[in-house]
Amino acid sequence: MLQNEIYKYIIVMFYRDLYSITNTDSKLKDKTMKVLVTGANGYIGKHVVEALLNKGCDVYAADVRFEGMDERVNKVTAPIFDNPNIFEESGCPDVCIHMAWRDGFVHNSEAHIVDLTKHYAFIKKMLEGGLKQIITMGSMHEVGYWEGAIDENTPTHPSSYYGIANNALRDISKLLADANGACWQWVRAYYIYGDDLRGSSIFSKIAKADAEGKKTFPFTTGKNKYDFITVDRLADQIAAVACQKEIDGIINCCSGKPVALGEEIEGFIKKKGYSIKLEYGAFPDRPYDSPAVWGDATKINKIMSK
Repeated sequence: MLQNEIYKYIIVMFYRDLYSITNTDSKLKDKTMKVLVTGANGYIGKHVVEALLNKGCDVYAADVRFEGMDERVNKVTAPIFDNPNIFEESGCPDVCIHMAWRDGFVHNSEAHIVDLTKHYAFIKKMLEGGLKQIITMGSMHEVGYWEGAIDENTPTHPSSYYGIANNALRDISKLLADANGACWQWVRAYYIYGDDLRGSSIFSKIAKADAEGKKTFPFTTGKNKYDFITVDRLADQIAAVACQKEIDGIINCCSGKPVALGEEIEGFIKKKGYSIKLEYGAFPDRPYDSPAVWGDATKINKIMSK
C-alpha cells in the first residue's frame, strides 16, 4: 500500500512539474515583442512599422512628427538624443531599430558627421538601460567603390560624409553591443524605390516629372548595374531580422541580383503607365559609380525562409 501511494505521489508531482514547465514556455512564446523604431515616420521607417505591426509586434514609434502613422503604434514623444532616460521613456523595448538620420539623401551634408556622437550616445544609453537587441540601418555607401557582390567581409572605403558616418557608426555600435552582451545586427540597404512620391530616388524624380507633364527625362547611359529593392520588401526584411537573433552581424537587405539601371527604370515606367521617355546620354556616367555592385543575399534569404 505504501509503495502504491509513493508511486501515485511521484506520478502526480511529475505531471504537475511538466505542466508548469509547458505553461511557462507557452507564456514566453506568447509574450509580444516590444520594438522601438526611431525615424518611424520616415520614408523607410513608416513601412518598417507597418511590417512589424503585421507580425504582431508591439511597436513604439519615435519621431518628430506622427501625421499619417498607424493608430496601433505607441507614440514616443520624448527626444531620443541627449536624453539620459531614453530607454525607460521609450517603453523599455526588447528590440530597437535605429533609423533616425538627418539628410540621408544629401551625401555630403555635414550633419552626418555632426550627428555621429548623438547616435553613439543614444545607442550607449539604450544598451546600458537594458536593451538586448540593437539593429542599426546602414547602406551600400559605407562600402564606397566596389565591383561585384558585397558581403559582411567586404572592405570599406567610403567616399562621402554619409558613408564615412555610416562606416564609423557600424564599428561603434558593434563595440557597444559586445560590451553590453546584446545581439548586434547591422542591416545594409542598397538601391531603394517604391512609395515614390515620398522618396528622393531617381524613380521618385521620374514619377514627379511625369505628373508634371514632362515628355523626357535626362538620363545617363543606364548601363551601370545595381541591387534594386522596393521599400515594402526592404521593410519586410528588416522586420524579419528584428524577429530573430540567430543570424546577426552585418546583414544585407537586398535582392542579391544586379540589374542595369536603364532596364529597371524602363520596367518601372512601363508598369506605372507613364508616357515619359528617357533621354539616354544626357548626363555622363559618374566615374565613381561602379559598373556593377550588389548585395550578397545569403543571410537575408535564410532569415526570410524561416
